[in-house]
Amino acid sequence: MSGDRKKRMVVGITGASGAIYGIRLLEMLKAAGIESHLIVSRAAQLTLAYETELKLADVERLATVVHPNNDIGAACSSGSFLTMGMIIAPCSIKTMAEIATGNTANLISRAADVALKERRRVVLMLRETPLHLGHIRTMAAVTEAGAIVYPPVPAFYAQPKSLADMVDHTLGRVLDLFDVDVGAVRRWSGGKGRAKSSSQAARDLDLTHSS
Repeated sequence: MSGDRKKRMVVGITGASGAIYGIRLLEMLKAAGIESHLIVSRAAQLTLAYETELKLADVERLATVVHPNNDIGAACSSGSFLTMGMIIAPCSIKTMAEIATGNTANLISRAADVALKERRRVVLMLRETPLHLGHIRTMAAVTEAGAIVYPPVPAFYAQPKSLADMVDHTLGRVLDLFDVDVGAVRRWSGGKGRAKSSSQAARDLDLTHSS
């Protein structure tokens, strides 16, 4: 694998709730020295305004390169443009459906489709619940095409102290899929660690009940 491929990641941010995942991912990639190619959908711009105090320009400054979502001729629309793969954080149901069916209506779905055909890793941080049968069938179809559906489910064994801890741990696990360790994951240490944590949890519970 070439050095270029190792150090370049395509990042899509769609209109699903959870814009912070895409923002924090860009910060992590930058800190890790990985070149990021960012694509933001129009719906994501609305979500960004609803969920954060950041402007689009603030998010774009975190990326190495920014591509308009309607730029179907961008570098990442071609399989000859070497990358590690693509992460869509968060990923909407609409975007997942486009990727599952090969209906590449914009650069986000096109870049994902290209990465899949080149047998590169594509991770979709799907943000939707509850799911109906159509969603589940689409998840199965996109998985059969080679993508990884990764709903951002918090890992409570990591004992997060804040939402930021939850976000960082989840993104750390996503980057694990690309063999990138950004030091954000509190890794499971086995039964001994679990016993210690369980004992501490029991003591905390006793203190809560006695107070």
